[in-house]
Amino acid sequence: MAVATCAFLFLVIQASVSSASHGRPRNVVEVEGGPNDVVWVVQLSDLHFSVFHPERALDFKRLIGPALSMINPSLVLITGDLTDGKSKDLLTMKQEEAEWIEYQNVTDDVIMSSGLDKKVFYDLRGNHDSFGVPEVGGEYDLYRKYSMNARLRRDENVQSVTLQYRGRKHVFVGVDSFMEIGLRGPTNLFGHPTDELLSDLDMELGQWDARSTESVTKISFGHFPLSFTATTDKGKNIKDVFLKHSLSAYLCGHLHTRFGKNLKRHHVESSGKYYQFNMHQGYPSDKSNENCSKNAESSKEFWEWEMGDWRKSRSLRIVAIDSGHVSFLDLDYQLGSKDTIVLPTFPLDSRYMHRISSSRDFQCPSTGTSSHETVRALVFSRTVIVSVSLKIYDSRSGHFHLVLDQEMIKLKGNGSRGDMYVAPWNWRAFTDPSPDRFLLQIEATDISGKHTYSQPRPFSINGLTAEANWKWKEFFVMGVQWAALYQPLLHILHSLLFILLLIPRVFLIFSKNYTAYNKNNPSRGSREKRIWLSFVDTGIFVLVELCRLTEIWWGMLLYLLYLVFLPWFFGHVSTEDGKISYMTQRGWSVSSSKNGSQNTYIGVPDIMVIVLPHLGFVVLPTFIIVAALAAERTAYRSHLHSLSGKKEDDHYKERKRYVISRRFSDAFGFWSVRWMRKLLLFICLLILWKHWKQCRAIVKAYDMNPFLHSPIYCFWIPLSLAYTIYRTSTC
Repeated sequence: MAVATCAFLFLVIQASVSSASHGRPRNVVEVEGGPNDVVWVVQLSDLHFSVFHPERALDFKRLIGPALSMINPSLVLITGDLTDGKSKDLLTMKQEEAEWIEYQNVTDDVIMSSGLDKKVFYDLRGNHDSFGVPEVGGEYDLYRKYSMNARLRRDENVQSVTLQYRGRKHVFVGVDSFMEIGLRGPTNLFGHPTDELLSDLDMELGQWDARSTESVTKISFGHFPLSFTATTDKGKNIKDVFLKHSLSAYLCGHLHTRFGKNLKRHHVESSGKYYQFNMHQGYPSDKSNENCSKNAESSKEFWEWEMGDWRKSRSLRIVAIDSGHVSFLDLDYQLGSKDTIVLPTFPLDSRYMHRISSSRDFQCPSTGTSSHETVRALVFSRTVIVSVSLKIYDSRSGHFHLVLDQEMIKLKGNGSRGDMYVAPWNWRAFTDPSPDRFLLQIEATDISGKHTYSQPRPFSINGLTAEANWKWKEFFVMGVQWAALYQPLLHILHSLLFILLLIPRVFLIFSKNYTAYNKNNPSRGSREKRIWLSFVDTGIFVLVELCRLTEIWWGMLLYLLYLVFLPWFFGHVSTEDGKISYMTQRGWSVSSSKNGSQNTYIGVPDIMVIVLPHLGFVVLPTFIIVAALAAERTAYRSHLHSLSGKKEDDHYKERKRYVISRRFSDAFGFWSVRWMRKLLLFICLLILWKHWKQCRAIVKAYDMNPFLHSPIYCFWIPLSLAYTIYRTSTC
């Protein structure tokens, strides 16, 4: 009896652990009905419902409900930026309750029209959903009031659901990495995972690891791409957690399609810390593809797939997992609804395959090739489909030659969730050292005779990945690790600015005649060398002339020290009235609503959108233009002296600067009307326009008075330029 009791208690404890860990509920959904061995989900992102753009919500209500009804996904994942939170001029960013009410009403209508259970919907928070939220769960946190996760009591920052089908498990783990204190934009741009969040994510992704005999596919979803995700306080990053668990894919949003439609990135352990030039870079250090044992270590790699946005592009994504093979299809609803959708699930697109596991599946027949025997595709349609055909093209000759045209068969008796079409083929005939030689296309014909085609895509049966390159904008947002680059870029700009100020000053102090070296046979050397020396001489001359304007030079030095050590401006960073915070180049200093304590420097590296443009596009050009104005005055004075016919020796005070200034002035033949000064004044206007735009955006964003809250930041640049123009106006 005692033994039976102990055994019963042991089973109860095991069941409790399998369903929850550390008080965290785990949702396991048993997928019922056919087709066999395949599940699919829908991803939506960046809805940006706005009181100023009602068409976004109207289109969502009109198009998404019927689309979900046709696709019938097991899950619907909405990865952030549910509302816009921006004023009409896009400068003030905080929560608007009317937008959240609209979001709640529209999603309720979509759930009703789709016929799906509301429990299959998971909506995560984006940076727009936390603009100006001083406290999670507080009065201004409208996400915790109106989102579907909140209404279903999903309050954790890590959400896990497992789709289980006949022994196969498909784990989906959502991660909310928003700021705990939601700053207003524009300094709310990055994901900020905590060490606790990464620990929870690690635990959820590994929840089935103890059952090594079961097949598990792991997918994570969130709002922020890894290029816009900061490290934790202990220097940990979310990428390492994904690599540890051999994630299949990370689904995200945030960037929108204005940067490109090829925002995908393959991650391995050897990926660069600061940048990655192409979609694939480096080679995995894992060699498990050579080991066909079932106990071989899983590959350390994963894909990151950014999907675009609903806001302008009306994008929807279907992600399918077929016998462990993960594929996706991005759809554009800008032109209206789709009557038929075709998603090939095998063979995979060779541009987006895993570089280790795909090759291992080919090399190890016992582990992977059992699923190679048929070409498979999901077909969703509002009308009756009468035929589906497989087409394979050979592109070796440079032209597309049809080498296989075969009817596909609808699997019978398993269409309760969707229709799967298959075609047996001799897959070994398509093994080739080129990963993009063969292209696959599926054609579906409905009862009215309308043809729908899938996009032709390359495939590689032997697991070789095709090259896919980014355009420069895609590299800029996906390939550059902005969180890691902020401090190096900041240090580079600081060093450059201090060098421009201090080195010429030291040179001027310790060199009695800084032009003496120019008199030592300037004609000696090659023409290229003389040109180079001329540029160097001119640069030194310009910077040294700045040092001669002592009050301007000291003003620049003090302003630079002010930017390094003191607050740039004060403003309202949250929706709470009356609370003023200040920003330095090290972050925002914000009082916590919970305990009133000072949180030192939050919002890093988000503040880089203010700090780096100001230093690089305003302060640095101002220093150079001020120096050029000083040099232009000296050069023009030398030009007047040369026109007067007076010899160099008659003006002893000017003798030391005459050689370089004369060379500088002779480089331009229009000094009599000072065209160079007019050009410099035009550049001054460009700098002032850029600075005015930045100041206007900050004043609007943080509800501040520039005369009270940011006088030095806003007015030093225009006053300094105005004074320099005045000082250099006369000779």
